[in-house]
Amino acid sequence: MAGVLSDEIDVLAKARRAMPGDYVPSDDEPYMNDAQQDYFRRLLLEWKKSILSAAAGTLTALQDGPIREPDLNDRASSETDWGIELRTRDRQRKLIAKIDSAMRRIDEGEYGYCEVTGEPIGLGRLIARPIATMTVEAQEAHERREKISRDM
Repeated sequence: MAGVLSDEIDVLAKARRAMPGDYVPSDDEPYMNDAQQDYFRRLLLEWKKSILSAAAGTLTALQDGPIREPDLNDRASSETDWGIELRTRDRQRKLIAKIDSAMRRIDEGEYGYCEVTGEPIGLGRLIARPIATMTVEAQEAHERREKISRDM
């Protein structure tokens, strides 16, 4: 799980580096003004582009041919690696749906506000996790309720 999360963070960091300009949203300006919305829209688009590019690379590698390792242990290792790669791509496919949802929220003027409380999520959280839909407090409460439900 940690490897998948670090892969997701790496792709997001790559998207940040690919963004043009030096603008970074700050607390010194009105929350979710046009410049901030444009920043997050461009960040989300770059993130999605990075994910799709990585997925295309995986698809190309898969089409190059089946795994033909002569040694059974090498073949098993290769198949395990491909399984992990395909699970990562599936996770990223789901992430693309969340990115598209965040872009829709920007278009509708709902981006940056908690879906539970309606309060601002906060720039720090959105910069770290641009697809966030809840404040840290609301997310923690949600996770506590989820844990209690699971434990019952």
